[in-house]
Amino acid sequence: MQPHDLHDLHPDPPLKGKREGWPAAVLLAPPMPLEPVAGEQSLQIESDDIAVMRQAPLFSALRGPLFDRLLAGATVKKVSRGELLFVQGDPVTSFFVVLEGWVKIYRLSPSGGEAVVAVFTRGQSFAEAAAFVGGKFPASGEAVTEGRLLRLQSGTLLHLIRENPDIGIAMLASTSMHLHMLVQQIEQLKSHTGVQRVAEFLASLCPVEEGPCRINLPYDKALIAGRLGMQPESLSRSFARLKPFGVSIDQNTAEIADVAKLRFYAEEDSGS
Repeated sequence: MQPHDLHDLHPDPPLKGKREGWPAAVLLAPPMPLEPVAGEQSLQIESDDIAVMRQAPLFSALRGPLFDRLLAGATVKKVSRGELLFVQGDPVTSFFVVLEGWVKIYRLSPSGGEAVVAVFTRGQSFAEAAAFVGGKFPASGEAVTEGRLLRLQSGTLLHLIRENPDIGIAMLASTSMHLHMLVQQIEQLKSHTGVQRVAEFLASLCPVEEGPCRINLPYDKALIAGRLGMQPESLSRSFARLKPFGVSIDQNTAEIADVAKLRFYAEEDSGS
């Protein structure tokens, strides 16, 4: 497959007059380049990576010049398991799209406890809301598996939002998706039992809607427990309680006898 050439960018359309609220000097000012980071490389991505990026709401509606311009100055970064991407309180200079692997976003409590806010995987973007607001990262980001990330300049995003409303609409779609995910997590914590949350998590990993399925757990069980709002020992008990529903866990592999049955249990009213 031929790499997608992002250097032959389409010419920028001329700015017609002055946008209300934005001085012409601000609209025309180019974003500051990112400082080089060890382990990153010049952007040369295959067509498969372009397809992955299109899965992210921020990119899915963008075409032609806008898509290319948002990628201007971006880099591909290979990450190792446990590698910190940014720390809560760091200045925001970039945001990311996961090309391969898994990334967790978390906050630390004053006592040092870790609260997992979200976990992202292939085709999902994160930290764009922080890039839009500017200032400092409200949480920390860490790779929980080996992987590849696309790192984009926050300055480029802000410059294009000011210049083109389509970028702003795409940004709203992306932040809305993240908000929807958080609302779902809160709903599950409030209305579902711990066992149901584990059942829903396993069902969400299945590529089929019914019948038997075998899946690999994507990351360690401590993180699964943190994501589902429970302690690791509670997760182990929940796995055991799912045996009557056809779930068998062996190390990092889950055997599910009937995905439809598991989904039904996960969605059942816990008060019934």
